[in-house]
Amino acid sequence: MSYFADAGTLVVATLFGIVLFVVVMRVLLQLVRANFYNPICQALYKITNPVLMPLQKLIPTWKHLNLAGVLLAYALAVLWVLVTLAMHGQSIGPLAALIAGLARLIQFVFQTLFWIALVRVILSWFQPSFDNPAVPLLFKISDLVLEPFRRVIPTLGGFDLSPIFALLALRIGEILIAGPLFQLASSTNG
Repeated sequence: MSYFADAGTLVVATLFGIVLFVVVMRVLLQLVRANFYNPICQALYKITNPVLMPLQKLIPTWKHLNLAGVLLAYALAVLWVLVTLAMHGQSIGPLAALIAGLARLIQFVFQTLFWIALVRVILSWFQPSFDNPAVPLLFKISDLVLEPFRRVIPTLGGFDLSPIFALLALRIGEILIAGPLFQLASSTNG
């Protein structure tokens, strides 16, 4: 592979990563019922509303899960797979593309949740200022991952060990779900 292809792959991954991050964050913030008046929420809604509002008329929200946003994120993940493969001169069948797109989306969501939870753990070592609009959102989204573990794992001497298990579970989930899906896509295409 040439240096230009490597650079192109990096640019494509960065652009799709940013767009997919915005859509996934919109879905997650709506799922955890984040404060709509938070300036970050307002910005994400402004950016995503032109595409999501028409889709939401066709695909309703289900139990605070924005299904239109999930569908948009899935379509972006499939497109990311197709563009990346096309840049390398490869093609993929429709079923394999759908499976690979699902794997990419699952992998991306697990990685996003992992980093959000990790940043929260690091912030917990300091006194984060809740005046910063990102901090309450970070806590709300990370609670989605950390709370189930906090209910099961007791604190030991004032130390909360649940984040260790939550982060480990996210990585294992990514490996055990996205990995086999990528492999299934590869075998379906072959």
